[in-house]
Amino acid sequence: MERKSEINGHALPSSASTDMIVEKSPKMKKSFKEKLIGFLGKNLQVILTVSGVLVGVGLGMMVRNMDLTKAQMTYFAFPGEMLLRMLKMIILPLVVCSLVSGAASLDTRSLGKLGGIAVAYFLVTTLIAAGIGVTLAFIIKPGVGAGALNTNELGLESISNNKETTDSFLDLARNLFPANLVAAAFRSYATDYKMVAAGNDTNGTALYQKVPIGTDTDGMNILGLVLFAMVFGVALRKLGEEGEELIRFFNAFNEATMVLVSWIMWYVPFGIMFLVGSKIVEMEDVGLLVTSLGKYIFASILGHVIHGGIVLPLIYFGFTRKNPFSFLSGLVTPFTTAFATCSSSATLPSMIKCIEENNGIDKRISRFILPIGATVNMDGAAIFQCIAAVFIAQLNNYELNAGQIFTILVTATASSVGAAGIPAGGIITIAIILEAIGLPTNDLSLMLAVDWIVDRTTTVVNVEGDALGAGILHHINQQEIKKQQERQQQDGELAEVRVESVANAQAEEETSPLVAHQTKASAAMPEAIESVL
Repeated sequence: MERKSEINGHALPSSASTDMIVEKSPKMKKSFKEKLIGFLGKNLQVILTVSGVLVGVGLGMMVRNMDLTKAQMTYFAFPGEMLLRMLKMIILPLVVCSLVSGAASLDTRSLGKLGGIAVAYFLVTTLIAAGIGVTLAFIIKPGVGAGALNTNELGLESISNNKETTDSFLDLARNLFPANLVAAAFRSYATDYKMVAAGNDTNGTALYQKVPIGTDTDGMNILGLVLFAMVFGVALRKLGEEGEELIRFFNAFNEATMVLVSWIMWYVPFGIMFLVGSKIVEMEDVGLLVTSLGKYIFASILGHVIHGGIVLPLIYFGFTRKNPFSFLSGLVTPFTTAFATCSSSATLPSMIKCIEENNGIDKRISRFILPIGATVNMDGAAIFQCIAAVFIAQLNNYELNAGQIFTILVTATASSVGAAGIPAGGIITIAIILEAIGLPTNDLSLMLAVDWIVDRTTTVVNVEGDALGAGILHHINQQEIKKQQERQQQDGELAEVRVESVANAQAEEETSPLVAHQTKASAAMPEAIESVL
């Protein structure tokens, strides 16, 4: 017999004696009013956040009829802009400190195993997402019959991107290793080109060559910061006692950052209201865009629904045998934030807070995996990028062969790693896919015109994939710990394997989540027992 807990409906073991105590206890008998107050107390933030979206839609429709000037629209959007600025402000300390403390709390073997499982999960789910996108594009055929679509009639600016595919991937590798760590907090590397004289031909005409040159672009190099923080955390762990003080510093910094996040979360409903409202006010002729690009929008959102509502929950259920929707019910606030902000990075603070408090995910797992996932795991982006590539091919009456389809799948999976976790960040990576299969990039303006619609479901699917990945890793870790404890009880002896100098080993929260807790028989032993995982 099992009873459901009040948090996310997870089953708890029960017995006849405990049931009698629960039923007879007067404290457990609550009136409807007390239950309602308790429910509102637990879910007040979620209710306010969802209400903020709904009120924002209504407010936007009302203000839309007032014919505001451009300056007035800017003032109207100011509260929403402040929310984005607050969330972006907290990203740098959150990502760096959480990854340093997370990597330092894991032993080297466990770190490798944990990272390997995470990378495999991210790679497989992104490949599946890309496959769904290509399949839907060929079934729905959004670009067929849309050859007469004229971007000038829609009032769109053409986008030119002459960046070579090779340079795009080389930039990805360069950004992994930033030359200046301080500059990486606000700048990233990007290749540009200049024409250099290369002599004359036989007729005396000057010849020029296009030579790639390195430039800096505005925007945080989150990929380089993530890699540095992980490696730095491992290095601190290798120092042993010498690195213990610095690990404590990063742990304290991380906890203080989470306190700031909890304060910012109370401003989220108000900021979201104006974010959504201002976007509705800014819309010009949305009817024409939706009519012209309706099949593309439908295909993209349908792909997100299939992947986020069926594929990812099935993968989670396959590993954990638990209800995925019960797990996701505790993450309504970050999903709503993702829908309103269209930014995986901006959603990271609320995701870490909710997944730890509502779903009970181990801090060391969530704070290690979620920042990485927000950077490299872009399932939703892979779907709409593949659909966009096939859409533009169909728009130009270009027949794609099997090799080009495979190129789209691989390129979308690889380029999604470098996609910025910001609004419209995936549009630039579509250009990489188009260059790889030899298609023009001037039709990207069509994607940008409706990106504000598609990007909302894209971001929700992105952060859902990160959350379920953290849940799967947490479950695998718990199972391995349980198996090891059972073996120890059966054998009657403990493994004599020591973990390399765990920093502050007395504090349970700073040891590796992949290290089993000591049994009563080993209470007097100071060493931690290494997990078989």
